[in-house]
Amino acid sequence: MDQELALAILLSGKTALLTGPAGTGKTYLLNNFVTQARAVGKKVAVTATTGLAATHLGGNTIHSWSGIGVNDYLPDNFFDRLSKTRRETIEKTDVLIIDEISMLHDFRLDLIDEVLRKVRSNDAPFGGIQVVMSGDFFQLPPINRPGSREGAFVVYSKVWAEVEPVILYLEQQYRQDEGDLLSILTAMRGGDLRRRHAEALLARTEVEPDDSDITELHTVNIDVDGINAAKLREIDDDERSYAQSSTGSKVYVDSLRRSVLAPEVLVLKKGALVMAVKNSLDKKYANGSIGIVVGFEPLTEYPIVEFKNGREVTMAPDTWEMRDGERKRASISQVPLRLAWAITVHKSQGMTLDAAKIDLRKAFVEGMGYVALSRVRSIDNLYLYGINRKALEVSADALAIDGVLRQATADAVVRYEPLRKELSKLAKPPKKTKGSSDWHNKIAEMRETYPNAFRPWTSAHDAELQSDFLNGVDLDKLSEKFGRHKGSIIIRLKKHFGDDIVA
Repeated sequence: MDQELALAILLSGKTALLTGPAGTGKTYLLNNFVTQARAVGKKVAVTATTGLAATHLGGNTIHSWSGIGVNDYLPDNFFDRLSKTRRETIEKTDVLIIDEISMLHDFRLDLIDEVLRKVRSNDAPFGGIQVVMSGDFFQLPPINRPGSREGAFVVYSKVWAEVEPVILYLEQQYRQDEGDLLSILTAMRGGDLRRRHAEALLARTEVEPDDSDITELHTVNIDVDGINAAKLREIDDDERSYAQSSTGSKVYVDSLRRSVLAPEVLVLKKGALVMAVKNSLDKKYANGSIGIVVGFEPLTEYPIVEFKNGREVTMAPDTWEMRDGERKRASISQVPLRLAWAITVHKSQGMTLDAAKIDLRKAFVEGMGYVALSRVRSIDNLYLYGINRKALEVSADALAIDGVLRQATADAVVRYEPLRKELSKLAKPPKKTKGSSDWHNKIAEMRETYPNAFRPWTSAHDAELQSDFLNGVDLDKLSEKFGRHKGSIIIRLKKHFGDDIVA
């Protein structure tokens, strides 16, 4: 299925599974859908099965959003203890996104369904909410830990059979070039890995990269931390440190901090190999872009990075938010970089790397090799320390499920093709009933009292506002100083400090 038809189906309100191989643009489509759904007034809750995946989308974990936490079963007093805020969030939600769905157990999707039906007093699947699940079953599976309830992929849940989500299987490849690597990845997904594929991978263990500044992918954290620390020590230059700043209550900040790839204290030197850990709004770099610190800006001391694409960028702090439905719970600001001599396979999920040297000798779960190998565009940019048998395995369940999903999406293409013509209508917000002249008159009238009403905030005013607020300046004085209505001041403060900090 192509992205255009998939978007049309989502905008029509269907509960769906968005799936397909790594590099087919699932996250891009998901972000596009969220933006357009919100533009037409829908309340969209963005969640993921891991905190790391949630930060890529500016959301929360599904476990936290639904209130189920890490429970294998709902406790007897679960609904009595569910907070009013959690209930209101669930009641007001129109669309629920669950990203990295491959890692969610079937029984937990059923628990989420039970919570939504009960809280919303609606016995339709998921309490009547449009649920959009996104992920790839060939990537990391749900983990069954000793002593815990065992589960499988969400396709085996009771609610899956009841709701029958529309399957949106994307296939157009935006990451890998046609060639040996794409052939290997396709063979892994088809359970048809041949001797020639294994030999092509083993040959990459005998090739060393020309560039010594190349990111290594490892399967365990301890290897990664040791490599980065040792490489930084080798550089004979002064250190610069950048500490995170945060807003929100401690419990939310701590949760967000565990999920943000930018470290709590980022230590850099000129010559350090670094990786961008967020997409640039102006597209100067992307999540996973690799570069070298070539200097520091004189006034701010922000690092200047020369990326592999040739762009030289001054890296100012960026912000990650944890949102609970429409409410902002916490935010963290930090320079969006991390040391890039090494990173774990798990944390590389969702990234596109220019090149990588990968150690798969300790791969311990099905799908880990597929995730690692699919981070680069071609086999010429892939270098291996080694690879074990587990790294070449994918889930037998994923193989069985894949054929069913492909057939289901073929059926969906035929059934929903007419929606393609409706896409432009589905994506447009409702027309305003009042004429534009009335609106202009209203703005002009308001600016007689508040000169900056509906004008964009400048960076300087934004910084002053935050400083004044933290120094105890009251709303009346802030309103007068910035020429804006008190309600506008409150909205801006909530953007910076979260809904809970402004009474």
